[in-house]
Order: sequence, then C-alpha cells, then structure tokens
Amino acid sequence: MAKLAFGLILANRDVVLSGRSPADLLAMADRVEAEPIYDSVWVGDALYVNPRLDALTLLAAIAGRTKRVLLGPACMGSFALRDPLVFAYEWASLDRIAEGRCRLVVCSGGGGGPVWRAEAEALGVPADERRRRMLENIEVLRHLWHRDGEAFEGRFHRFDGLALAPKPAQPTAPIWLATNSKRLADSVGEGDASEIAVDRVARYADGWMTHSITPAAFERSWARILARAEAAGRETAHFDNCLYHNIVVDEDRERAFRTAKAYLDGYYGLDFAPEQLQAMASWGAPEQCAENLRRFQGGAVRRIAFRICSPDAARQLDRLTTEVLPLVDD
Repeated sequence: MAKLAFGLILANRDVVLSGRSPADLLAMADRVEAEPIYDSVWVGDALYVNPRLDALTLLAAIAGRTKRVLLGPACMGSFALRDPLVFAYEWASLDRIAEGRCRLVVCSGGGGGPVWRAEAEALGVPADERRRRMLENIEVLRHLWHRDGEAFEGRFHRFDGLALAPKPAQPTAPIWLATNSKRLADSVGEGDASEIAVDRVARYADGWMTHSITPAAFERSWARILARAEAAGRETAHFDNCLYHNIVVDEDRERAFRTAKAYLDGYYGLDFAPEQLQAMASWGAPEQCAENLRRFQGGAVRRIAFRICSPDAARQLDRLTTEVLPLVDD
C-alpha cells in the first residue's frame, strides 16, 4: 500500500478577507516545494461570489517558481461559468508552464443570495444549468486537446475546424471531479458519496476530491467509483484522489477548536456544530491532530490536502510540517 501523500491548500481568498499579500501565498508555496513530505499545492477558485486572487493566475505564478509539486484548484468552482474554448487554452498553457504537473479539479460551484443570482445573470449561466455545463465543458476541453479540426455538437457549445496549440504537456491532461459539498451544511461525514456523484466521477473524471468523510465511507465510495468506471469500459490505473481537510495546531485544544470554528464559520457564513467540525477538521496538539489523521493511513485515501484555519498561517505551516506530519508518516 502506498504511503499517504500530503498537500497544502493556499487560502487565496484571504487576500480579500484579511489583507494577506500574494507574496505571502507564494512564500508558502515555496516552503511546500522545499519539503519532500508534500507532493502538491492547491488553490481555491471563484469569481464574484466569494471573490479571491484568481486561481489560474496564482497557479501560473507558482508553476513558474516550482519544479516538483503537483498544482491544481480545490476546486474550480467557476468552471461552469467560464468559456471552455478559452479555458482549454489557458489550462493547456498552464500545464506547459508546469511541465505536466497540473491536476484540473472541477466542481459545479454552490451558493445563494443576491450576488449568486447577479453573477449567474451577468454571465448568462442559470443556476440549474451549472452541472450540465460543467460536464459539457469537460467534454469540450478533451475534444480540443485531442481532436484537431473535428466538429463538436453539444447542448451549449457547437464548433468545427478548430485546432488548439500548444496542447497540455500531459497527453491525458487529468480532470478530476470534486463532490459532496452538501456535507458542509447538513452532514457529519458518515455518508458515502451519492449515486449521482459516483456516476459522474466514474464516467467523466480521472480522479475525485471530497471532504468531511470518514475513512470507511471514503473507501466504500472509492471502490464504487472504480467499479462503475471499469464496468463502463474505462481504464482506472491512472485514477487518483484527494481528501480536502482543515487543521489548526495548538496545545490548547479548546482554543484550537475556537480558532477553527471562527475561521470556518466566517469563511462559509454558517454556524458549524462540533460534530460537523470533527468530520471536516483536525485540531489540538500535534499528537492529537496526527491521531485523527492516522485513521486515513493505509486506506483508500491517497492524499490529504490541508487548509490552515488560522490567521498565523506561516507558523501553522511550520508546525504542520515539522510536528504533525512526521507523526502521521511514521
């Protein structure tokens, strides 16, 4: 069984929420690149709802200063809103800059309220079309990356005679799906992935990202995804996955809990119950965090990507790197 890999999720929304500088985010990416215990750097994504430093621009900056780590969005919440004929160029160029280290993790995006409605109206993408557009956009990207000059006929996009160059550095150009965002509001992580989620990942994706799930539920869900993909005639040897997880390292466990709750409540505009936070985060002293994370060791989860839920992100990254992960990796 392969060892559990680790990644870092950069909080690029903090540039808007707390005034963190882009230089701070790039310095954290540099630290991850220098630490062999990590294999990936991820960034958040949105447009006018939950605004932040642009994901593609930030990933390009990181790609130009790293050589080793995988790079991707966690997840590309604006994917259904973007023109896939333009995005295909942008992502292919990013993968070229990164020399084949990119993982495109897409999701339909979620939200509500006046800004959500205004964004949908301005961009001409009704909320009830986002999932269908997300799936068709995946098909558009793969068509442009692999079928020069051939016609594409979809529900939302039709074109012919186009040849995109340069192509992505990776012949397969992996596209993953992120699912199960409903757990943010109404779950404690016990449930498996839904039938719809399993079917979409198995049919359209090369990997899966999720959050707030127990090791057993993840294992059952991943087995269903692989079985469904193989039944559809797909090769699954290249399939990969990642668990999105939040963390605060602090010997005062109650203070760590308050820090995590304040960060996540403010970030999502929700009031998380303790049992919900237990499914989506680790907090406490290094050994307490490591004990929670070791539950995923040796199972179906291949990688855990961490979002640091503290204003002192640089210090937290140092503690995660030197005090927590060595205990998990032992």
